Amino acid sequence: MVFLTLSCWIRNRGPDRYWKVQELVKHARHFRGRKNRCYSLAVRAVRRAFVYASKARKTKRRSMRTLWISRVAAACREHGIKYPVLMYNLVQSPSPAQPITFGSPTGRMRKPLRRDTRVLVKEEVSVSAAESDAGYEGTGGGGETVTEQNPEPAAPESHLPEFSLSRAKGQRRKTLNEETKQNQARAQYQDKLARQRYEDQLRQQQAINEENLRRQEESVQKQEAMRKATIEHEMELRHKNEMLRIEAEAKARGRVERENADVIREQIRLKAAEHRQTVLESIRTAGAVFGEGFRAFISDWDKVTATVAGLTLLAVGVYSARSATAVAGRYIEARLGKPSLVRETSRITVTEAIKHPVKMTRRMMSKPQDALKGVVLSPSLEERVRDIAIATRNTRQNRGLYRNILMYGPPGTGKTLFAKKLAMHSGMDYAIMTGGDVAPMGREGVTAMHKVFDWASTSRQGLLLFVDEADAFLRKRSTEKISEDLRATLNAFLYRTGEQSNKFMLVLASNQPEQFDWAINDRIDEIVNFALPGPEERERLVRLYFDKYVLEPATGGKQRLKLAQFDYGVKCSEIAKRTEGMSGREISKLGVAWQAAAYSSEDGVLTEAMIDARVDDAVQQHMQKMDWLHGDGVLDNEGRAAPADQQGGKSAKMGIILPQGSPLKAPEVLCPLKEALDSTTQLAEEGGSSAAEKGTVPLEGEGGGRHKEQKDVPPKDGTPV
Repeated sequence: MVFLTLSCWIRNRGPDRYWKVQELVKHARHFRGRKNRCYSLAVRAVRRAFVYASKARKTKRRSMRTLWISRVAAACREHGIKYPVLMYNLVQSPSPAQPITFGSPTGRMRKPLRRDTRVLVKEEVSVSAAESDAGYEGTGGGGETVTEQNPEPAAPESHLPEFSLSRAKGQRRKTLNEETKQNQARAQYQDKLARQRYEDQLRQQQAINEENLRRQEESVQKQEAMRKATIEHEMELRHKNEMLRIEAEAKARGRVERENADVIREQIRLKAAEHRQTVLESIRTAGAVFGEGFRAFISDWDKVTATVAGLTLLAVGVYSARSATAVAGRYIEARLGKPSLVRETSRITVTEAIKHPVKMTRRMMSKPQDALKGVVLSPSLEERVRDIAIATRNTRQNRGLYRNILMYGPPGTGKTLFAKKLAMHSGMDYAIMTGGDVAPMGREGVTAMHKVFDWASTSRQGLLLFVDEADAFLRKRSTEKISEDLRATLNAFLYRTGEQSNKFMLVLASNQPEQFDWAINDRIDEIVNFALPGPEERERLVRLYFDKYVLEPATGGKQRLKLAQFDYGVKCSEIAKRTEGMSGREISKLGVAWQAAAYSSEDGVLTEAMIDARVDDAVQQHMQKMDWLHGDGVLDNEGRAAPADQQGGKSAKMGIILPQGSPLKAPEVLCPLKEALDSTTQLAEEGGSSAAEKGTVPLEGEGGGRHKEQKDVPPKDGTPV
């Protein structure tokens, strides 16, 4: 029924609704069991609708042609057109172009005229054609020329049939328009009803589908529940059966054991007796075999002697191999390795030779250099250290005993640099170790200290052992701040340096020599004071580092550095005056600052203003350091050294002890160690000093003028002083 209704609807609406048919055909799958039949009915309905629509278009085209011709004829009569033959030809034409409906505001095609209307139009056209022919015959007969005249208006009675005919046509036209509108409204209403029916069908189908889906889900859930219940019931039955089986087996086993108890006991008794007999026979057999073998062995003295000798040789070989391996390892470590306490050395080792072969080759081929090359000192100090360098070189050549040296003074005065130059000048190897590395080693410090001196004793060229910051572990043993491990390390150091050696030379450097243990004084043969540079030394240092960091890079052309035009000599003299109180390290850092300023500029040019700016910064930083020294109590308000009893504990840590009454412009580092030794010796000889009677001496830097007990007896650990 759906597709029959669809066929009727397509016949009424035309082929412009074909898409609706396609949509309905898509939903034909809901009609179960009749899918193919519904589809064929839909196709048949579409075909019939198209056939009917094509016939309707042809009929409508003919009717519209006739209507158009009738209207043209009426217009010709109204305006007096004298060519009715054209109208006749148009009527007789087989297929004129389809005109647009006249007077239709919507532009739609009118419905085909009925048969009576077409008859009236044809009769009207024929009458108008006959009248036109008669007119032509009356006016143009006999070949005479007749002048056209406008016809007179007819009487009102002559126009009554035409008026009635036009009125009938107008009424008919209105009727047709009204029928068209009603048909359109009816078709729209029917379309609306069809849409509603289709939507209702879709909703009903959706509801049916949802209901079916719900029923299917409920069915699946019920089946799942039944399956679970079945499985649970099956497992429960299986468990019960298993328990019953186990219980039955246990009861049967117990009953069998009770019935066969005597048989089982008899079997156990037989097995035990058999096992006892087997063990006894094995013991007797083994004893007999070993007894016969031992009797044969001791009866043959050659075998006994060979066995004892073999065991002895085996034991000797094992212990000898172990001892030889340990000795060889220590020998290789002492000869080829480097102790862990040594930070830097010029001695050639296997590891360094493998890592830096070119550097080692150059070092082996290098010749002894001047001990004071690149070192700027005061004339008196330079003369003294030159004598030390010459004496050290001659001592090495003559294989004499080296002298131990103590170098003290403010930081940055050239102590480490001179130690390296001294070793190179004398042709010795040098090794640098720091006192701060000893304390963290703890119990391993004693072993590490012995390894250092063993390694130093194996040098063929002689070794200069330079201990930087020696006061870090060579402190007084009487103080309570030293640990037992550090005390043991100090004792090991004193033991290895008790006598002078021709293998190594000991050089100590410290900023606080007053903190050394008293036993260290006996090991020191010469004390050298490295003071701050004076005006001449500062000018030499400024020129040296100006040439090294500024002139050589600028003239070498290998680096991006240029120098502006100004008097370099005058500028160096001026800088030397402005850097009063600065150490050699601070002046070297000033040269590096000049080079960095040139590299940081856009054009790479070092100007005089840039040099002055860096000098001002360095001077200001130096003044800040001096202010910190004032705050710690090392200097008084007038720039002089404060008394020893007014200096706090922090001042001793700075390592700068200035003489009382000396101005800051020419600072000089004293030798408190030597003065303390002289004063102690004098007090001991006089025997009348109150300090000697009480057994106390003032210690600088150990608590701001406090007195600590210093007994005149050797240390308790038995270390020689």
